[in-house]
Amino acid sequence: MADKKIKAQVKLVIQAGQAKAVPPVGSTLGPYGINLMQFCKEFNDKTATMTGGVPCVVTVYDDRSFEFILKTAAVSELIKQTIGITSGASDPLRKKVGNITRDQITQIAEKKMVDLNCYDVSAASKMVEGTCRSMGVTIQA
Repeated sequence: MADKKIKAQVKLVIQAGQAKAVPPVGSTLGPYGINLMQFCKEFNDKTATMTGGVPCVVTVYDDRSFEFILKTAAVSELIKQTIGITSGASDPLRKKVGNITRDQITQIAEKKMVDLNCYDVSAASKMVEGTCRSMGVTIQA
């Protein structure tokens, strides 16, 4: 598709398997004239086995065709899924919402490595640890 002219690149976070042609998807992609029903069907098919919000980058071309790339879920979403909480703490310094082990942090870092600007898993783990602290999650040895 290198010969097509790119009209726009749009970043969205949509719940896995739940894309519908209503806002926010419809109001964000509608102005570019793409077939919203086709986008929703393709997105829902690709994310049927996933959970939570799935970030994607939609590339819209001048001829109203499109393609999209799925990213891994946000680090905070992966942490919430791993330790089974619904949200982070409102005051992470005083309130703690859960515990996470170093092994779980490493697993999340390995999963998220493709989307982070890190060269090794230990640097990615440090980023995940920072997110844990900002959510009020205690890191165990």
